[in-house]
Amino acid sequence: MEAGPNVDPAFDLITLPTPIDFADGEQVVMAARTGISGRSVSWFYVSKDRARSWNGPFRFEGLKYHEEALSARTDIITLGRHDALFMLTAPKADGTEGRILCARTQDGGLSFSSEGFVWDEQTGYAIMPSSTRLADGTIYTVVRRRAHDRFWLEAYRSADLGRTWSCVGTPVRNTGIMGNPPALVALPDERLVLLYGFRDPPFGLSAVVSRDRGGTWSEPAVLRDDGDDADLGYPCALVRQDGKIIVVYYFNDRNGPERFIAASILDAPALS
Repeated sequence: MEAGPNVDPAFDLITLPTPIDFADGEQVVMAARTGISGRSVSWFYVSKDRARSWNGPFRFEGLKYHEEALSARTDIITLGRHDALFMLTAPKADGTEGRILCARTQDGGLSFSSEGFVWDEQTGYAIMPSSTRLADGTIYTVVRRRAHDRFWLEAYRSADLGRTWSCVGTPVRNTGIMGNPPALVALPDERLVLLYGFRDPPFGLSAVVSRDRGGTWSEPAVLRDDGDDADLGYPCALVRQDGKIIVVYYFNDRNGPERFIAASILDAPALS
């Protein structure tokens, strides 16, 4: 979410009054921003009723806005009831889009500390991460990458809760023209499933699967290929209590020019 006409970061951001309980399934946290480059400012909202109503905008207290500008999108890794990592996209040192800052709160969002940057500012950008915590405590994140006219998804690991990171491979070698962000979920059997919009013909939604905790990945499986053009994707996904994956994304099809929000339910055991 970007700033609306009624949000002025200089005056409207407030302090979170009570800690977030990240273990409470009724609570939802959503990050927002003024932009994606320069001295962009970010904040977050909290809902205690599954997104029916929202409170905020709240400051990322402790993060230095004017020294570390933020272009936050929502990617949160729960460590405990009041302990979580926020993977926040940020402009690079030269003001261009973008790199990823791992920030931590240990008091339910009342304050944050900068832990470390995922990427060392090579050519292009690394933005819009999707992350999970593996059974051994490793943080595994997949990021949207671009360099020149190449677009792909790249994976990183951290064994020290986001302070240092190492690149561990390329789960998806091509996401199509202008790229697409990932949606990463971990299944109960420890498989990882990575979903993304594919923006070359045939346009649609694809997935890859890892059976070794992100060490290697399957070839892409096409989940749908009925998109009308490249303007689609940006998936969000979760694993339901019955083990199925629900993925939500925006889409267009051959029935008309309007884009729409779509959802697909995937039978996880059927994924190779």
